[in-house]
Amino acid sequence: MTQHTAPSRRTVAKGALLAATATLLGPATLLGPTARAAEPAALRLPAPTGPHPVGLRTFVLTDTSRDDPWEPGAGVREVKITVLYPARTVRGRPRAPQLTPAEAQCFAELAPLVRPGLPAAGAVDWGAILTHGHVDAPALPGRRPVLLYSPGGGDSRTLGTTLAEDLASHGRIVVLIDHPGDASQVELPSGVRVTVLRGDPDPATFRTMVDTRVADIRFVLDRLGRLPLAPAMDLRRIGVYGHSAGGTASVYALAADARLTASVNLEGYLDLDRDRDQDPLNGLDRPLLLFRTDGFDGAERLERSWERLHARRVLLTDSDHWVFADYAFLVPQLQATGLVTEAARAALVGAADPAAAVAAVRRGTRSFFARHLPVPAPPARGWHASQ
Repeated sequence: MTQHTAPSRRTVAKGALLAATATLLGPATLLGPTARAAEPAALRLPAPTGPHPVGLRTFVLTDTSRDDPWEPGAGVREVKITVLYPARTVRGRPRAPQLTPAEAQCFAELAPLVRPGLPAAGAVDWGAILTHGHVDAPALPGRRPVLLYSPGGGDSRTLGTTLAEDLASHGRIVVLIDHPGDASQVELPSGVRVTVLRGDPDPATFRTMVDTRVADIRFVLDRLGRLPLAPAMDLRRIGVYGHSAGGTASVYALAADARLTASVNLEGYLDLDRDRDQDPLNGLDRPLLLFRTDGFDGAERLERSWERLHARRVLLTDSDHWVFADYAFLVPQLQATGLVTEAARAALVGAADPAAAVAAVRRGTRSFFARHLPVPAPPARGWHASQ
């Protein structure tokens, strides 16, 4: 297992991938002309609430021990991660965009397909959205708990920025994981790879997604100690959280790997193995928090899949499934500019005030991890350490 920055042989050029996505996702006009707004909508993300500024670094890791299930015969599995962490200073360090130019171009075409109701290409300048993470800022001294994040199916890791930045600003190190193949788009050294999904996955595809994500999470766990930021990580205290398919994967990873202490599941099904005599979640006794919304149309199945677990539950009212991602703040802004209908907003994130919804998810997740993976107390005055 080695880290590579050179192009891998299994990632094809962006143009070919977009053409493939046109076939997989439906309309043959995916790459055709689109009506472009004279002034694309400008969007922003909410600032983190913690006392620390946030640093950011991105890595591509290559696992040579397994094949990529979405590209059989490739011989390797690539995973892209972004590490967010409390920074000592951010002076002179630029804020990172949420999407690179290549990712933004792909997402502009894919957005209304992977999330029906989002505007067509040209209406939104997705590449202009800035995170609050400062590229390559020096880390705050000391070792800190680590949290791994797996996004929803069809989402890229960067759509979990709002929650991750808040956790990092309160003293944790957060690793956002991209899962190429079912993420909307992932920019790798040789090009942009886009999703193979078309609508909701069938049970076999969903099982492949989750199994692959669990393997990705465990691979990233293996590699944390080799990252340049490893000296800032307390690798004895690691948690995992995720949304939708990522929430499912986070709980199954918790059951599979003793290195993980606690998990937050943001509305992910937990019924992959209900037809088996041996369910890996049976007897799971590590800390677990389960979030769900009152608008989710899969609520009955969700509750059935959770019923055997002893875990705290949180219900978000006037909300829907994608409120756990950055859509919670972005979609209401799009509605305010007339680019998203009231019905589309309700179907994506619900009618709740975005500031209140985002605050509820941040507060609940932060307090859970504060209990089970506390941040060390700040050093006494006069203490010094070199980074």
